[in-house]
Amino acid sequence: MIWTVYLSGEIHTDWRDQVQAGAEAAGLPVEFTAPVTHHESSDAAGDMLGKPDVPFWRDHQSAKVNGIRTKTLLEQCDVAVIRFGDKYKQWNAAFDAGYCAAMGTPYITLHDEDIIHPLKEVDAAAMAWAQTPEQVVEVLKYVTSAR
Repeated sequence: MIWTVYLSGEIHTDWRDQVQAGAEAAGLPVEFTAPVTHHESSDAAGDMLGKPDVPFWRDHQSAKVNGIRTKTLLEQCDVAVIRFGDKYKQWNAAFDAGYCAAMGTPYITLHDEDIIHPLKEVDAAAMAWAQTPEQVVEVLKYVTSAR
């Protein structure tokens, strides 16, 4: 079986690259999907439909267009990894975690210890909490090829 792993959340560090490189080095039977991670492109996702003058409506329109990709890929994944960084609040990641929980899709949270408290409900529904991309790879190694 090839597992599909959706990489959600923070876009300002190379954590996705680290997870993907670790999985490749370990020869794991996984393929990765993700949201659009180029910030400006994501913000402009709905502009092809006409750019609203009011920022709220531009964000609303782009969120819906981005949502086509996010919803589809989350529904197709076997497991999601949801990264919360310390620089910005990742409300989109919290939404993805809630969506996974509602669908019964297992997810792994990835974040530092200093934000355990604000993420307590998100972590409570997660199947694992990792603090490093390497730990995520170890969990993926175990669940995809438990030996």
